[in-house]
Amino acid sequence: MKKKIITAALILMLGAATMTFVGTTLAEAASCGSASECINQGMTASGTSSTPKSLGSILTTVTNILLFLMGAISVIMIIVGGIRYITSQGNQQQLQSAKNTVLYAVVGLVVAIAARAIVMLVVDSFYS
Repeated sequence: MKKKIITAALILMLGAATMTFVGTTLAEAASCGSASECINQGMTASGTSSTPKSLGSILTTVTNILLFLMGAISVIMIIVGGIRYITSQGNQQQLQSAKNTVLYAVVGLVVAIAARAIVMLVVDSFYS
């Protein structure tokens, strides 16, 4: 049951992320003459310049996306743990399992925030 809930949540999040990041339609993509024109057109539409991004900005973007995903998964797991806690009906084994679910979700969130802080510290020290 737990694996099914986690799988469904991940599929929903990946679907939402895909819908967010895919901004062009097939008609817009077909209107480009060459691949470089399509790339430049997309970069212009997104408000970025035609120069490539630095490694620091790429790492920052990837870290922010991963932190968002970890936060979403942690919130979902906290909700799942809360539901399991409520529906345990006094069964000590189920209570402990629900408490562990919430605890591990919070620990995972703290680790993700600490990892982001470490990555930002390294990126800032090398690229400032």
